Amino acid sequence: MLRRFCLYGFLKNQQYFEPFLILAFRQKGLSFAMIGLLIGFREICINLMEIPTGAIADVLGRRRAMIGSFLAYIIAFAIFGMASQLWLLFVGMLLFATGEAFRTGTHKAIIFDWLWRQGRQSEKTSIYGRTRSWSKLGSAVSVLIAAGMIFMTEDFSTIFLFCIIPYSLNIFNFLSYPSYLDGAVDRPGGMRAVVQKLLSAVGASLRRRSLRRLLAESMAFEGLYRAGKDYLQPVLKSAALAAPILLTMSDHRRIALLVGAVYFPLYLLSSLASRGAGGFVRRIGGQRRGARMLWLLDVATFAMMGAGILAGLTSVVIASFVALAVLQNIWRPMLISRIASCADQSETATVLSIESQARSLFVAILAPLLGWAVDAISTSRPDLRFLPIAGIGVVVALIMLITSRKKNG
Repeated sequence: MLRRFCLYGFLKNQQYFEPFLILAFRQKGLSFAMIGLLIGFREICINLMEIPTGAIADVLGRRRAMIGSFLAYIIAFAIFGMASQLWLLFVGMLLFATGEAFRTGTHKAIIFDWLWRQGRQSEKTSIYGRTRSWSKLGSAVSVLIAAGMIFMTEDFSTIFLFCIIPYSLNIFNFLSYPSYLDGAVDRPGGMRAVVQKLLSAVGASLRRRSLRRLLAESMAFEGLYRAGKDYLQPVLKSAALAAPILLTMSDHRRIALLVGAVYFPLYLLSSLASRGAGGFVRRIGGQRRGARMLWLLDVATFAMMGAGILAGLTSVVIASFVALAVLQNIWRPMLISRIASCADQSETATVLSIESQARSLFVAILAPLLGWAVDAISTSRPDLRFLPIAGIGVVVALIMLITSRKKNG
């Protein structure tokens, strides 16, 4: 099963558009503010569907939820690849959000259910980190494939269509999962059972102080990263066009080469960070101390990004984005393990979906604001447009670091 879990992550992260998402939408004529609005719309849709779909997965069957999720992704990729009208892009985002809502939390619950059945609950952080490392290895491979596609076609939109192939293969992977990993399926209860499961998990999340804190940390750490990470793409575009090398190549080919050169090691480092998350927790002396250390490093990294932007040092800004990706991939396995330890085993998928919803809510608010701020800053130095990312990052991370000390001593 571990091989199948790792294969799922590898295929799921064949998202060839991810390192070029903002550039693809810019090619379609969208402003940063409109791109932020699209991302915010996606997160709002995830927010609205997240908890009900997690409860549906727990009640009606987790494998079926995953298959439905990937069918929604496939239709979304077809729309993104062929459409240029804004309303169709919103439809594509709705379908993509549907896929995310059914997927997020559900596969993690499958993994934790399998660990529980195998008597290996103590390995949650290391096992999840291992499967996540394969996801990031998949991302590393995908960015090379994507860069090659763009180098050949000089078109950002076609990479969406190529995502359909690995996502179709993953559906066959799900069909090979044993039926007992559907969970404690309760069909006779229908939607009433879904609502009961939902209310029970929401109530538990609100009552337990430890879960409330974890949800807040997820909103801040994960939300900051998800809302800001794709701005590395326009930074790389500016660096590629300004570089006094490969001047005989077209702009698209120069951008493809630089994006591939940066994102490939970024994903490899992310894979190593996920795999080493369990070791980090052991060395630092526990998950709580590890969380405080990561918040401190998060503050330092956003501060370094701000200094690099002000000084006009693009290499420092790029290094900061890479460092944030590494930190997030140590953080994520640790956070998921902490949540799984606090939640009842029968409600794991629902509670993890609540966590994802809380994160999506923060991104839905922050992404359009960041896009508007980037568009609004107009100076003789275009690189200063990205200063709000660093500024907001420092403020939010500092707040979480200070409140963590107060609550945990």
